[in-house]
Amino acid sequence: MKEVDNLPRPNMVIVIGAGIGGLTTAALLAHRGYSVLVLDQAIVPGGCASTFKRKGFTFDVGATQVAGLEPGGIHHRIFSELEIDLPAATFCDPACAVFLPGETQPIRVWRDPEKWQQERQEQFPGSEKFWQLMGTLFEASWRFQSRDPILPPRNWWDLVQLVKALRLDTMITLPFTLLTVGDLLRIYGIDNDRRLKTFLDLQLKLYSQVNADETALLYAATALGVSQSPQGLYHLQGSMQVLSDRLVASLKRDGGTLLMGHTVEAIETENRQVVAVKIRDQKTGKVWRETTDLVVANVTVQNIVKLLGWENHISTDPLDRIYHHRINKLPPASGAFVIYLGVDQSAIPPECPPHLQFLYDYNRPIGENNSLFVSVSHPGDGRAPHGQATIIASSFTDTQQWWHNPDYQKLKHEYTQQAINRLSSYFQLTPETIIYSCAATPRTFARYTARDQGVVGGVGQRISTFGPFGFSNRTPINGLWLVGDCTHPGEGTAGVSYSALTVVRQLENQFTPPKH
Repeated sequence: MKEVDNLPRPNMVIVIGAGIGGLTTAALLAHRGYSVLVLDQAIVPGGCASTFKRKGFTFDVGATQVAGLEPGGIHHRIFSELEIDLPAATFCDPACAVFLPGETQPIRVWRDPEKWQQERQEQFPGSEKFWQLMGTLFEASWRFQSRDPILPPRNWWDLVQLVKALRLDTMITLPFTLLTVGDLLRIYGIDNDRRLKTFLDLQLKLYSQVNADETALLYAATALGVSQSPQGLYHLQGSMQVLSDRLVASLKRDGGTLLMGHTVEAIETENRQVVAVKIRDQKTGKVWRETTDLVVANVTVQNIVKLLGWENHISTDPLDRIYHHRINKLPPASGAFVIYLGVDQSAIPPECPPHLQFLYDYNRPIGENNSLFVSVSHPGDGRAPHGQATIIASSFTDTQQWWHNPDYQKLKHEYTQQAINRLSSYFQLTPETIIYSCAATPRTFARYTARDQGVVGGVGQRISTFGPFGFSNRTPINGLWLVGDCTHPGEGTAGVSYSALTVVRQLENQFTPPKH
């Protein structure tokens, strides 16, 4: 491992990407006295947690729920340090209502632990030992994460932070580090419970990008446990955009600069050290070179390869080659097909939960409209005019079928109609109740977020890519840091905010304090 650095602060930190991870990193650095420039090719900040408006409706682009607003939660901690107010929000309770094929009554994921225990005992008889262990692992993992470990460690200081977080009350997690959820189901002899396995597959696909057989057990314990009190999932008043708007306000207040509509086309290096970035102004077409020795990239690892130009040429350094090889060997990531509907309130059933999940056929894989994750506005939340509502439904999809496809528009239309038809089994969707509709594909996400191939959700939380085995915030290139859902602890606004805080803490240790 490397020794701890003690370097002078850089003249400027360039942050690539104004998603929640990038904005959080930038706002924290600016608040701590750094000169920060944030660049993003989109027209509004927020990335996959941004918003767009159509005909009076406000639609969340991707992320529709948030965790970590409770005291001690990551957003609460960061907003407190930045001295900005948390957004108004209400708990999602149930966090999700899951409808399995042929069933009219959902599995409700309640925030109240006792209600959730009663629900799962009724829904999945004989599985309580599994859930009890998952709860124990969640509590230990939550204590571990709250102590701000550095995962995976890349120098001695990182390792010390990790060891500090590993106390006796977290040691129970160690024997389970190399297990998946599927492994634990087999240990308890309940892996043949189709309803339980399908429920877990659906939930984990949302949070880890892979199913129960592939999801790392310790990651799953946190993902499945965060819905219950004293934690919980929240529905923001107005839209998800409020998170990025407040981070932008903090960044600018503390002297940082945000340039939207500016694409970083390349990261330039000399002797494996960042020296500059190449920037294009989308509006004017002007291209220029901004010198810097420190870049924080809120992008996917696949985007890192492109920004460094490694597709055409890579150095002979073995660390660079190992890093490049690892990225190339990653399993294909999923994209998302999303339909956005503005509807009359009469289309929404009474007592409709804010989030629902549907699977339509046990014999078909999750995704490609066989499963839909649905978010619904509620009266007075600022997302729709009076007497109207929004419905956002997303499904995982193979990105490749959407690229270089001469029948792209036809495929998009077919997916849109199929999604509406399937949603109509629960919602009252007719030409009279649908006021507005549009859809997004991986090509749409690539255009507006610049994520490679329009993928969503990071690298997937398999054993090989989660926590201690995942991608570090430190890249092999000196001065180039990675933040966001490809790093620990994974996707979601809470996950990328933890990633941002980790980067900031590592940088603060690397550089000497400013002179006052």
